[in-house]
Amino acid sequence: MMAVTSSCKDGNKIAMDNGKYVRYTPEQVEALERLYHECPKPSSMRRQQLIRECPILANIEPKQIKVWFQNRRCREKQRKEASRLQAVNRKLTAMNKLLMEENDRLQKQVSQLVYENSFFRQQTQNTTLATTDTSCESVVTSGQHHLTPQHPPRDASPAGLLSIAEETLAEFLSKATGTAVEWVQLPGMKPGPDSIGIVAISHGCTGVAARACGLVGLDPTRVAEILKDRPSWFRDCRAVDVINVLSTGSGGTIELLYMQLYAPTTLAPARDFWLMRYTSVLEDGSLVVCERSLNNTQNGPSMPPAANFVRAEILPSGYLIRPCEGGGSIIHIVDHMDLEPWSVPEVLRPLYESSTLLAQKTTMAALRHLRQISQEISQPSVTGWGRRPAALRALSQKLSKGFNEAVNGFTDEGWSMLESDGVDDVTLLVNSSPGKMMGINLSYSNGFPSMGTAVLCAKASMLLQNVPPAILLRFLREHRSEWADSGIDAYSAAAVKAGPCSLPVVRGGSFGGQVILPLAHTIEHEEFMEVIKLENMSHYRDDMIMPGDIFLLQLCSGVDENAVGTCAELIFAPIDASFSDDAPIIPSGFRIIPLDSGMDATSPNRTLDLASTLEVGAAGNRASGDHSGRSGSTKSVMTIAFQFVYEIHLQENVATMARQYVRSIIASVQRVALALSPSRFGSNTGFQTPPGTPEAQTLARWICQSYRCYLGAELLKNEGSENILKMLWHHTDAVLCCSLKALPVFTFANQAGLDMLETTLVALQDISLEKIFDENGRKALFAEFPQVMQQGFMCLQGGICLSSMGRPVSYERAVAWKVVNDEENAHCICFMFINWSFV
Repeated sequence: MMAVTSSCKDGNKIAMDNGKYVRYTPEQVEALERLYHECPKPSSMRRQQLIRECPILANIEPKQIKVWFQNRRCREKQRKEASRLQAVNRKLTAMNKLLMEENDRLQKQVSQLVYENSFFRQQTQNTTLATTDTSCESVVTSGQHHLTPQHPPRDASPAGLLSIAEETLAEFLSKATGTAVEWVQLPGMKPGPDSIGIVAISHGCTGVAARACGLVGLDPTRVAEILKDRPSWFRDCRAVDVINVLSTGSGGTIELLYMQLYAPTTLAPARDFWLMRYTSVLEDGSLVVCERSLNNTQNGPSMPPAANFVRAEILPSGYLIRPCEGGGSIIHIVDHMDLEPWSVPEVLRPLYESSTLLAQKTTMAALRHLRQISQEISQPSVTGWGRRPAALRALSQKLSKGFNEAVNGFTDEGWSMLESDGVDDVTLLVNSSPGKMMGINLSYSNGFPSMGTAVLCAKASMLLQNVPPAILLRFLREHRSEWADSGIDAYSAAAVKAGPCSLPVVRGGSFGGQVILPLAHTIEHEEFMEVIKLENMSHYRDDMIMPGDIFLLQLCSGVDENAVGTCAELIFAPIDASFSDDAPIIPSGFRIIPLDSGMDATSPNRTLDLASTLEVGAAGNRASGDHSGRSGSTKSVMTIAFQFVYEIHLQENVATMARQYVRSIIASVQRVALALSPSRFGSNTGFQTPPGTPEAQTLARWICQSYRCYLGAELLKNEGSENILKMLWHHTDAVLCCSLKALPVFTFANQAGLDMLETTLVALQDISLEKIFDENGRKALFAEFPQVMQQGFMCLQGGICLSSMGRPVSYERAVAWKVVNDEENAHCICFMFINWSFV
């Protein structure tokens, strides 16, 4: 019998009968390589065909051909793995360098703090001694020590601007790599090769400041180009205008900029900045882009105050970009601002005094954007609806910008306020400017008018108490029918109707009377965009989107309950079946921003305070992680803005409808906020009784006892040593219970189950069992389901199911068993999906 051996190290050898290796000829290798690129894993018949078609391989046995292809695939796999490991090694080396630099900076900061502590201790002792001296000289000296110096105006001539630029550069570098600011790590941030970077916030400095350093797979010039285009990645940036450009003798560039930022809520004015940006190259080849405000200058250009804006200040900030060995860049980002919190109601001041919020919305947004672009370049792909990631990113920017314009209602965009109806809870604005109406046409569809001549915006803000923004937003997304009016959805959709056309549609998972078509996620899954089809509004074919269908393009962000200081948004706009990238978008939606927990909820401005209707226990809910009894109730501000296209002669009727609609939404949010309050049900709601109560403990006990009875094994290890419900909740496999109805719906899931279905306990009961399986899975389920009631359990082979967002989930196998109560009556059916993961 011939002994066949293989080696991945040298694929140019074959094994002969005598066991000795003989090399392939170069011609044979060339032929095999050519065949490998055509078909890397040929079947037995294909190998026979190769030998017949290629005479040069005629003297090689089929088994030897098989071995060569095995070795070739092995070498290809090793090559790819080696390339991947080299890339990881380069990344780890760069990260190690970054961490070593950060460690050196922290050591310097510790040394400085030790010195300052010693100095202040000495000063305290001297002050104590000085208090015994009651002479006038001592009193006057002490008073002079605390006088605040008044700085004279800075020279803004070209020579003066260069001096300011060099000073700004030095101050920025001392913040980025030195100890000018005391930085503390942002909670929840763990540095590593896959992390976004090292993120820190300021402690005890003027204004708010955040700092980040990380790795990006782009060259420094490209990084600087992207970051300078602030409106492309910073959603709160309305515009950046370059007023003047000066060149320096050292090859640097000084730019004078005017920048405007949107206000995040209707309760505060927008911000603007008059600043200088200095771009230069350091001696070590690092590229630096730094900036600061020019609020107190003379002998040069200036920017007068703008109506409806508060002039804020950027303190020395910027980007230090260094080339990284093996490609890419190491980047340090510093954002330092004084946002003038005095200009907003006291309850909203945390929005302008929070360094954490600045880090989330600005500093980390820059890093995420850079990493997103780097990934798109290295892994080009086409995502949902046949659009590339850059096109989808532009759509999300368009949605966000349109919503911000509606919330702010700037007069220079053509917005004007309508007279109130006597109740100041909802503000109405109208816009009939040509720029706003360009391209917005209404067709004769469903009885609606054929041409819109104006846009009306109804907006309001409210304070929420003790309601996690992520949970509330997820409920609004998953239960649109709880607050939306289908007739008004149809009215809004008529604004974007076009001619007859059709578009292929990929059917996704459905819930709440809508079909979700995922389009894109950011790489950190901080936000996602999707298309929603309102099923109950029109008829559809399974393979086409028809002209009469109603669709919403929707942007969702901030759904991570564990993120610190994250703003949650749900923004949507009606679109047509022929939707193109340059089509007009009229967005509406919700924005929920967390506020500091210890603030007073009263506001002198026009605010609808939903917090007044919620009852908060004095001790808080420890089981859910709510410490409101200790530190004050958690508050957030919610902003609602809805836009409607209409004919100008119908303005009065549309205004009345818009007010009523937004007020009905406010009432719905109030009802939902009360239901989702952790003071009632805990942070993960959906139980009719809170987790940890006897009813919940009993259900967990029944699940475990029934598993032991029918499958003869323990579901939980060391079941008696710890709280059963807690152990079941943290079980690594997805455990879900469904009702014993003709159409079973889920009634309970542990944390892994909620993660798998991408839902919450409050929305779980709207998901039926059959909806999470594809057609093959449903057939297998219904074929085997009677076994559960007869023999008490069944086993399903591995397969694919769908989350509530339509994402495919693979599982190795699944087990279902009948859960019986203490009277041995069937209570529910429990499923466990083992080793599941998103595909």
